[in-house]
Amino acid sequence: MMTSKEGSSQCQVKHAVLLSPVGKLEISGCEKGIHEVKLPKLSVLPNGTEAPVCCELRGNVTSMPEPLQQCAAWLSAYFCEPSRTKQLPLPPFHHPMLLQDSFTKEVLWTLLREVKFGEAISYQQLAERAGNSRAARAVGGAMRNNPIAIIIPCHRVICSSGQIGNYGGGILMKEWLLSHEKLQKEKLSD
Repeated sequence: MMTSKEGSSQCQVKHAVLLSPVGKLEISGCEKGIHEVKLPKLSVLPNGTEAPVCCELRGNVTSMPEPLQQCAAWLSAYFCEPSRTKQLPLPPFHHPMLLQDSFTKEVLWTLLREVKFGEAISYQQLAERAGNSRAARAVGGAMRNNPIAIIIPCHRVICSSGQIGNYGGGILMKEWLLSHEKLQKEKLSD
């Protein structure tokens, strides 16, 4: 159970697993929105023969709150038909970090709004866009604490030097996601 921002109502948290090309994504949320998207830790990069081509949702879909269904649909599109993500609604978010006013919230929302599929931004550039050019380290902290992986695309944040930087899902996951986006963007522009 999770207490909402107001403190008066409780969330009935539900869980779902989405089998994806990068492994099992664990989604949790309630009727009000998504609480978390957890990534598997990769020890090797998946290849086409090991990973499912499309996504499969595990769990009782009929009893799943709408935000979890929206999240699964959005993530499935991200992996299998990235051009569709623009037409799909983002699921509502209901993680406390995304409900309270903070620099972390501002950074995550700025990242979500401004850094599109196939693009990358440095920690420093994101700090500037979020309103504090001297807060590149704080941006790193916001990326570490991002509860909604992939949808809030912290994998698109890289070092100013061009190096890939760290990632909560591991470097292999970050490399895979950036490569996936680059390849899909190239296909779309052909």
